[in-house]
Amino acid sequence: MIDRLVSITELEAAGRTPEDELDIGTVALTLAAVAKPEAHQEPYRRHLKKLSAEVAAYVGGYHGPVPLSLRHEALIQVIHKRYGYVGTDDCFDDIEAANLMRVIDQRRGLPVAIGILYLHAARHVGWSAAGVDFPGRFLLRLDAEDGRIIFDAFEGGTTLTAPDLRRALKAMEGPTAELDPIHYRKASSRDVLLRLQNNIKVRQLGARQPSAALKTLGTMVALAPDHAELWREMGMLHTRLNQIPKAIAALEECLLLGVSEPIRYQTSALLQKLRSRLH
Repeated sequence: MIDRLVSITELEAAGRTPEDELDIGTVALTLAAVAKPEAHQEPYRRHLKKLSAEVAAYVGGYHGPVPLSLRHEALIQVIHKRYGYVGTDDCFDDIEAANLMRVIDQRRGLPVAIGILYLHAARHVGWSAAGVDFPGRFLLRLDAEDGRIIFDAFEGGTTLTAPDLRRALKAMEGPTAELDPIHYRKASSRDVLLRLQNNIKVRQLGARQPSAALKTLGTMVALAPDHAELWREMGMLHTRLNQIPKAIAALEECLLLGVSEPIRYQTSALLQKLRSRLH
């Protein structure tokens, strides 16, 4: 219990950390530790450092700015080929596939979990790398002076060309869908981490484990305390579990942070009903 409380405190600190100072790999391990308080983080932290060091060593003999193709090659050679990280279809049914500790243990995980390993290694070498919330699949974006590539960590770092992305988009959204700059937009580190936790929460709700989902949602709120929609969802889950005072507090926080008018109306109406149940 003490270890879990320490991890929550670390997440709350991360929630106050500016986006450009957020260490995505370290925070992902902290999220994993909340679910696995009996596990020691240090061996996993060392593994993250080792990945970064080996990626740096792979390009160590190159003089001048490292070309985009070599950056991509270094990440694949170390993370996929040397350490065997890859996705498998059964990952999508496994709640553990979003826990970075278990992903490191098993070398298997969801696209966003494996993607975090690539992001952590690339950024610690000093390269520009970001997640991309492409419809239907979490992808990665690597930028350099000589260009940009989109690639799929789940598929061993496979590069995706514009025709590849267009086909994937049409398969997901229909034959009239077309690529737009929004499909290449960088996701913030915080949003990537929230996506990681959302995968866990969705699976817990699907397994009819609302109490577990509420704990996961608590980690998301700790990491992003200014996201009104998370507070609203927390209020709804507390309501479902008949935890009325906690539901009221969460929904009040949601309204304080600000939401769209239809959501404000619905939330205010629910608050009124919940308050009446206390009298």
